[in-house]
Amino acid sequence: MNVSEYYPAAGRVILHVDMNAFYCSVHEAEEPALYRGKATAVAGSSELRKGVIVTCSYTARSRGISTGMVVQQAMKKCPDLIVIRPDFHLYRQYSRAFMQIAYSYTPLLEATSIDECYLDITGSKQFGTPIEIAEQIQQRIMEELGLPCSIGIAPNKLLAKMASDLKKPNGISILRMRDVPRILWHRPCNEMFGIGKKTAEKLKKLGIDTIGQLAKSDEKMLIDLFGVNGTWLKNSANGIHHSPVVAEREANKSIGHTTTLPADVSEMGDIHRVFLNISDQVARRLRKHEMLSQGIQITIRTPDMKTITRSRMMDIPTEDAAVIYREACKLFAKHWGNGKPVRMLGITLQTLIPREESAVQMDLFEYEQKPKKESLIRIMDQLRDKFGENAVVTAGMLGDDPSVLLRNHKVRGTSLQKDNLQSFD
Repeated sequence: MNVSEYYPAAGRVILHVDMNAFYCSVHEAEEPALYRGKATAVAGSSELRKGVIVTCSYTARSRGISTGMVVQQAMKKCPDLIVIRPDFHLYRQYSRAFMQIAYSYTPLLEATSIDECYLDITGSKQFGTPIEIAEQIQQRIMEELGLPCSIGIAPNKLLAKMASDLKKPNGISILRMRDVPRILWHRPCNEMFGIGKKTAEKLKKLGIDTIGQLAKSDEKMLIDLFGVNGTWLKNSANGIHHSPVVAEREANKSIGHTTTLPADVSEMGDIHRVFLNISDQVARRLRKHEMLSQGIQITIRTPDMKTITRSRMMDIPTEDAAVIYREACKLFAKHWGNGKPVRMLGITLQTLIPREESAVQMDLFEYEQKPKKESLIRIMDQLRDKFGENAVVTAGMLGDDPSVLLRNHKVRGTSLQKDNLQSFD
């Protein structure tokens, strides 16, 4: 498939990443034994049963629970509802983590709340087609953080936001300009993002019940009634939206990746192969950003879901997977040791600096060998860009049974059909 076919010659490609039942999903990821698959809700005064539900799990929603419902009322509807006090420090940690994953695909990220953001991926062709990028982001957020998200793909922010609402939870949807009449016009006006209850009521009094009727309304009449918002209303109903993604984040402060293993692993040889694979992935992303790292952190999660992190500063900034691998193994040996089982391993590269600003000291041997090594790495990166991540792997990554340790690195397919998706306009 030609990547350029998915990117319009002009215009933008925007993703909207929307975390599903975010607060409840965070608690489920932290304590799956307590909350996975259960009817849960996050509310303030859970003990007094006077609090208002901030969000609830999809299991709870299927039992008639909804946001804004008083806890006491919700408990009558669903007696086994588990009400959780909010932990905003924990939510901010997970928010930073999922946005860091999204940020690794484009610096054009606009966070609109703790649980959603827009990404402009027009310049991110090196990572694949828009649907492939969305699949990668969705899969990594699930595998690394245990959180579901829905992603909308569109030529502007408005349609990307509308698209992310089409399939929940954990869906990916494309909404192009030519799809607007078929997908949106039959819907009531209050389902258009940006149209509140009062505006929808005013439109209804005018006989404008659906988005399609709004799209065909007289613009002058709308301006007379709503002022400058009249033009916005008509444009939005037609899928027209010109607001750019406003990047407000600083440059990358870290690049990381974690792998949840299919079974508990305790043999050092297996652990080394996992670290070798992760080192290769984070080093490759580091090179794509043209950065070097001077700090490294490893993450270990035990079978009982306790998470441990250990870090150190390296003497010389690096982009070399071999160096990252060696340092990760040293940290693991020092702070964890052989024989203890682990369920998840991760590496995060910290203290990042632009490659061109780094004055790296090399001994004579490195000075002679480094150009050859860099040339080989560039060739390997080019092969992966063209043929996929598994086009080149080192023997050490495979071990005796490569399917076991590389299983989690395969990109999952989705039910979304890829035919008839040649453009977004």
